[in-house]
Amino acid sequence: GGPRGFNKVIWTVKEYVHDGDSPYITFYYRSFDGEQGFPGYLDVYVTYQLSDPYDLSIHMNATATSKATPVNLVNHAYWNLAGHGSGDVLEHELQMFASRYTPVDGYMIPTGQVAPVAGTKYDFLTPTPVGANMEIVPGGGGGYDINFAVDGQQNAMRPVARVQDPDSGRALELWANQPGVQLYTANWLSNDKGKGGKVYGQYGALCLETQAYPDAVNHPDFPSSIVRPGEVYKHDMVFKFSH
Repeated sequence: GGPRGFNKVIWTVKEYVHDGDSPYITFYYRSFDGEQGFPGYLDVYVTYQLSDPYDLSIHMNATATSKATPVNLVNHAYWNLAGHGSGDVLEHELQMFASRYTPVDGYMIPTGQVAPVAGTKYDFLTPTPVGANMEIVPGGGGGYDINFAVDGQQNAMRPVARVQDPDSGRALELWANQPGVQLYTANWLSNDKGKGGKVYGQYGALCLETQAYPDAVNHPDFPSSIVRPGEVYKHDMVFKFSH
């Protein structure tokens, strides 16, 4: 977190296999004591692996070596299953395996509540078009940017969400071992240029970021995100694609 997050530092390639049935690459970064205000040294490894022709696995491990520190690493990939440069994702059908969410205040900070999604615009317990109940604000804003409390046993791999593009039939199923998942609908994208000259606009993709609950350090009833010296933080996720 901070202006110079882990997405803006240079990682070291520790190991890679580029052939065979399960190619992978592992990156390493050592965060120094006080970096972006976080206490202690943190050794971080991230492995990206392709397997089962259409599965992408991401494994994140982090060890605190000197001081207790909050750790909440996420993957911020944007997904549009209709294909490159195909417009918005408002018709994508989304199912979230999460019957509760963490409401936020006017500053987008969690209030400390964990509330049921039933009867709210956050109810994706059955497949629902992304744009069916969301606020549309042309030019920026609106949409979704909220943490869901994933159902099932914490720290166990379990289904988090499923997304399908109704036109192409392409589908993505996400499994992970974290307590929460942030749904973000690219509310602030505006003429962002992608490959081949294609342009991505507002609501042009969605993110499903498995994570600890945001601001957990200030809410004792939330699952703890503190990693103590010698402990290992483990965050595993699998994106399963089908057609």
